[in-house]
Amino acid sequence: MNKRAMLATAVGAVVALGLAGCGGASSTGTTGGGSGGSAATPTFNAASGKVYNPSDKKGGTLKLANKGDWDSLDPADTYYGYSWDFIRTYTRALTMFKSEPGAASNEVVGDLATGKGVSSDGGKTWTYTLKKGLKYEDGTEIKAADVKYGVMRSIDKETFPNGPEYFSQLLNWPADYKGPYKSKGVNVDSAITTPDDYTVVFHLKGPVGDFDSFAQLPNTVPVPEAKDTGAKYKDHVISSGPYMFDTNDAGKQFTLKRNPNWDPATDPNRKALPDTIQVSLNVNADDIDNRILSGDLDADVVGTGVQSAALGRVLSDPALKASSDNPATPRLWYTSINPQIAPLDNLDCRKAVEYATDKVAYQTAMGGELAGGSIATTLLPPLVPGYQKFDDYPAGADNHGDVAKAKEALTACGKPDGFETGIAYRQERGSEKAVAEALQQSLARVGIKLTIKPYAQKDYFSQFVGRPAFNKQENLGLAVNGWQADWNDSFAFLSQITDSRVIKETGGSSNVSVRMPNVDALLDQMLPADKATKDKIAGQIDKTIMDNAVILPGTYARAVFARGKRLTNVFINEQFGMYDYTALGVTQ
Repeated sequence: MNKRAMLATAVGAVVALGLAGCGGASSTGTTGGGSGGSAATPTFNAASGKVYNPSDKKGGTLKLANKGDWDSLDPADTYYGYSWDFIRTYTRALTMFKSEPGAASNEVVGDLATGKGVSSDGGKTWTYTLKKGLKYEDGTEIKAADVKYGVMRSIDKETFPNGPEYFSQLLNWPADYKGPYKSKGVNVDSAITTPDDYTVVFHLKGPVGDFDSFAQLPNTVPVPEAKDTGAKYKDHVISSGPYMFDTNDAGKQFTLKRNPNWDPATDPNRKALPDTIQVSLNVNADDIDNRILSGDLDADVVGTGVQSAALGRVLSDPALKASSDNPATPRLWYTSINPQIAPLDNLDCRKAVEYATDKVAYQTAMGGELAGGSIATTLLPPLVPGYQKFDDYPAGADNHGDVAKAKEALTACGKPDGFETGIAYRQERGSEKAVAEALQQSLARVGIKLTIKPYAQKDYFSQFVGRPAFNKQENLGLAVNGWQADWNDSFAFLSQITDSRVIKETGGSSNVSVRMPNVDALLDQMLPADKATKDKIAGQIDKTIMDNAVILPGTYARAVFARGKRLTNVFINEQFGMYDYTALGVTQ
């Protein structure tokens, strides 16, 4: 996920599939149901841009499943969009995007803080005031020092390799500061101060026009220093939100129960409807779909849509389609082309990969037009501000690849007969396996031999493709990838996947392939810029990266979500591109 300054326009309206017997719903407001949770009539896309089956009724158990495992439940160490959506059930940050459907989800409001930050010193200083009376699960008060400590620990990328680098990059930390474990006792007042128990002040290296969007990230979740257990904190995060951990059986399942010390009067953005939230881990993806369709599960927490095996059933059965949603999202499915792996250190060899790719096969692997999205030719998706339409590597009139151009590029890079390299994908994701196989077949037409290598979703970036030494060891020239903005803004989309400074030898970076100082410099120019300038620079970055062929765009994402039969108060939160987990309830 990612984003930065001024918030963008909301994710656009969704295109109806048009199968017989499946009507739509109004584009605003609510659909069916009521405050008592009475049954609503299912309609296609009823949770896109509106609330389906609205309810304020509390009780029951919300049942979710994950086809893999979490990267981490620790707010300092997580970087999947579904995790940032879900983490708001058991934590609170300084600010948050409104938990509402449609364009309203673009509005930043106070969460722990009384409201947005106050900027001074030309945008280099941002001050937040905490609400009083906020408590952790154990009844102790949440204080400004806890927010400060949470931010401090989040920049330790050896202990917490997965989280974003924004706070490491933006705050004016002391030289060589490595977090409170390795730099114990070091004064960090140059970066963050707490003049009293209810005031947090951030001191930045340079001006930032909209720090409120950074303040909603999990980095600002408070952590009581006395309760911090370092890398083991993920086993029981101390709750500041409406739910707290009841059980946590690593790799299998965890359950949340109500936090008795959460005060709804301080938190108008979370309904907290279920009594319990149960999350099963490492569940077969096809089984998840089947159980949602049968009513045994409520949602796939990963939020990437149904698998190909269930897709045909959903789209061909009017009743099943009526209980599904098909949002467009500001996400790109793509493959990283690593210029650190020979012979892909040669631009023409990378161009050969671009030209040889069968884009139709890539799209089909992702689920086709409806479930995978439209064929992509750029890094920025059309829904992200700054998008400009262009195509550096036309795939032929039929989009099946330009074999002749690919062979020309191979000759130019000194590999006329092709070469061998590896391609990585997340083993729990059937669509990514299909992408790897599609690329293996299409690139073989020009002599490029791919060895397919699956890796666990949980450690994909922290231990595998995010570690430069591992890529070299395993000869991983390609890595199947995907990215959605941390919030829908051009900087937030680009920063963490194109800034070479986020790449760490210890792993954890989502940027696998972009190491370009000129791109780093352009990103720095975006931070203080007005929206029009920032979006223009984003277009420059996109063109520069595509000219260098270090990203192979696959599709501009769409997904078909199966909407659980028991769910109430359902809507797509456009900041996450999936169901809003803080809003969901269940019928009993």
